Amino acid sequence: MTPAQNAAAPRSTAVTRVLDAVERVGNRLPDPAVLFLLLMLVVWGVSALLANVSFDELDPRSGDPIQIRNLLAGTSFTAFMAEMVRTFVNFAPLGVVLVAMLGLGVAEHTGFINAALRAILSVTPKMLLTPMLIAVGIFSHVAVDAGYVLVIPLGAVIFYAAGRHPLAGIAAAFAGVSGGFSATFIPSSLDPLLSGLTQEAARLIDPAVVVNPLNNYVFTTASTALIVLVGWFLTDRVIEPRLRNTEVDGDAADMPTMEALTARERRGLLLAVGSMLALAVVLVLTSVPAGSAWRAPADAPSGAGELLVATAPLMQSIVPLIFILFVVPGIVYGYVAGSVKTHRDVIQGMARAMSGMGYYIVMAFFAAQFIYAFGQSNLGALMAIKGANALQAMGMPTGVTLVGIVLLSGFVNLMVGSASAKWALIGAIMVPMLMQLGISPDLTQAAYRVGDSSTNIITPLLPYFPLIVVFCQKYVKSSGIGTLLALMLPFSLTLLVLWTGFLLAFWAFGIPLGVGSSYVYPAG
Repeated sequence: MTPAQNAAAPRSTAVTRVLDAVERVGNRLPDPAVLFLLLMLVVWGVSALLANVSFDELDPRSGDPIQIRNLLAGTSFTAFMAEMVRTFVNFAPLGVVLVAMLGLGVAEHTGFINAALRAILSVTPKMLLTPMLIAVGIFSHVAVDAGYVLVIPLGAVIFYAAGRHPLAGIAAAFAGVSGGFSATFIPSSLDPLLSGLTQEAARLIDPAVVVNPLNNYVFTTASTALIVLVGWFLTDRVIEPRLRNTEVDGDAADMPTMEALTARERRGLLLAVGSMLALAVVLVLTSVPAGSAWRAPADAPSGAGELLVATAPLMQSIVPLIFILFVVPGIVYGYVAGSVKTHRDVIQGMARAMSGMGYYIVMAFFAAQFIYAFGQSNLGALMAIKGANALQAMGMPTGVTLVGIVLLSGFVNLMVGSASAKWALIGAIMVPMLMQLGISPDLTQAAYRVGDSSTNIITPLLPYFPLIVVFCQKYVKSSGIGTLLALMLPFSLTLLVLWTGFLLAFWAFGIPLGVGSSYVYPAG
């Protein structure tokens, strides 16, 4: 073992012990779907216990003292059963995610996304490999899992081909794909998913609240530059120097290669990108006129004639537009490149995308029932009001409260891997509670996204964490969880600090978080 490896070994061993403890604790937790079921049963029991208790807190929706509803009472239970199917079908995040994934599934199945990522990475100058790789990792969020299975192993390939350490390429790509999960310059299915959960939670207090799917878009887009710069610096100045004496001892014959695009693939990619741009131009041209059907109708309660308000058809069509802007180029690429022969191949791509969403659908069912029960019981409103009163009594500044949300989200992320599962749990309490303190759902959601993304890359409960360890082992046989954790800890801790500061700067200077967003509730 080299001196550098000797120096690094104690840290890796210590970190591995800590990570093993986190993994053991995390493995004792139920599956998120079962966790929602258990929490729903707890809500039922607590509602029965508190139904006859009088509270002084006033319900902001009615102005009357808040009253807990007994969900085990006959009428409440039968109403719950009667509404179960509608509760699931009307669960806000369900439809938007599935529709978006239909289009993205076609683009991934035909090879359009694969070809686009390979083309971008293949023409990047050597000195810009790191920032471009991180940027491509962030771009891959539009296809959800594509970054994990494509960008991360390709990161190792292009770094190794350029004479750089392949593990540094894996670290940089992982930082972009997962550490910067909430950074984006193109809306993804995560935006409507989280905003849908935020809206469900906010309506525990105010049934009229509407949360725009792009409510954090300005912040997450600006965060892209932060993630790229931080990742670039850490990869080139911290991670790669530490790896200089780490021998690449994997079997070179088995290492993946980054194949150049064939002539058909290049032609297909050009026509596919052209079709995407053509669709975007048509959208812009049809949106610009003052009388455009994409604008909010003249009789809209607010924002009449505007494009970027919640009542505008354009904003209500974000998810269908994501579907169209990927399914059309995906089909064009497939037919030109030869990966699609008939319409059946296109349908197969959609079917494969949906087959991969099976677990999400199961989790969404139980999450929807829990959120419905939580709302019907009035426990969420009671906890929000009591929590807000406690925070008010503590007198903590808003900035300190935001930091607390970030840290809480990051900690819970070590135990629960699913972003939507975590936010369904945390948001149902935090969003309405902070609304009582005058903090908007948009700001609370942004703070959650910072904490969630920053610790993605150091939790073994991330479904793709073991896969990335395998990628490392193809180049360095002794790689393990501790190896990957030692690579990613600098990214995680640095992002946690700087990204939190970035959010606080947005808030301090009043920079809009996104479309139709605000910092205060009710919005001024």
